[in-house]
Amino acid sequence: MRIGVVAPARTVSEESAVRMKAFMALTWPKHEIVFHPQCFVTEGHFAGPDDYRAAAFLEFANDPAFDAIWFARGGYGSNRILHSAMPQLAPAARDKTYIGYSDMGFMLGALYARRIGRQVHGSMASAMGRDDKGVDAGWVLGWLIDGDRRGLEPTLDGRPAAAFNLAILTAMIGTPWLPDLTDHVLHVEEVGEPMYRIDRMLFQMAHATQLKGIAGVRLGAVTDVVDNDVPFGESIEQMIVRWCREMGVPYLGRSGIGHIALNRVVPFGVA
Repeated sequence: MRIGVVAPARTVSEESAVRMKAFMALTWPKHEIVFHPQCFVTEGHFAGPDDYRAAAFLEFANDPAFDAIWFARGGYGSNRILHSAMPQLAPAARDKTYIGYSDMGFMLGALYARRIGRQVHGSMASAMGRDDKGVDAGWVLGWLIDGDRRGLEPTLDGRPAAAFNLAILTAMIGTPWLPDLTDHVLHVEEVGEPMYRIDRMLFQMAHATQLKGIAGVRLGAVTDVVDNDVPFGESIEQMIVRWCREMGVPYLGRSGIGHIALNRVVPFGVA
């Protein structure tokens, strides 16, 4: 298997790429990971200008020599290339698996909406830290290469599923990039937001006409919550139960996804 890495949002360090290549060489020596040079470019907030990031994604996605696209990292910026990149995807793009999370939810959502390839929520290609044993990267690669299901989110129950960062999900509401999630169990996670913003995003999720018909909601990790000026007066669990009730869908409990050390794998659709 040949895995291509691109960075539609923010740049990554060459050091992180070296660590991931070494991990692959030790663990799956018969398979190859290739980082596009674009991953290491910096222009302001982004890994290069919008057109360069789009071109790098299209180069690898449209190349039949690659079996999968593993996004390098999140941050912000992948939404800025959807309008230009998605119409240019060639038939070879339909044969690939696309893996990422956080800001890469824009890419996964847009691809899933168009049924281009297979989308997977999972840790990204720059995830290997200096002292990282590679557990969640191994979950992604084990599932991708060997079909190993040990890293899958254990609550997957045979129903279609999808997983998104809540801010990315709500940003796609009302756009053509949000896929039809009818009958899906929707897993959501969040990072670095105050409680009132999380509450406001859940309000939008609960009342979005595009999300009518989902089978239920699971809540992943909500991490690095920014303090309110005054105590919010409600826990995240109470909050999501209330909004699911208003949405008219069951709250199904917690999920092991998010900006956490061990981020579970959730293939879109049926695992």
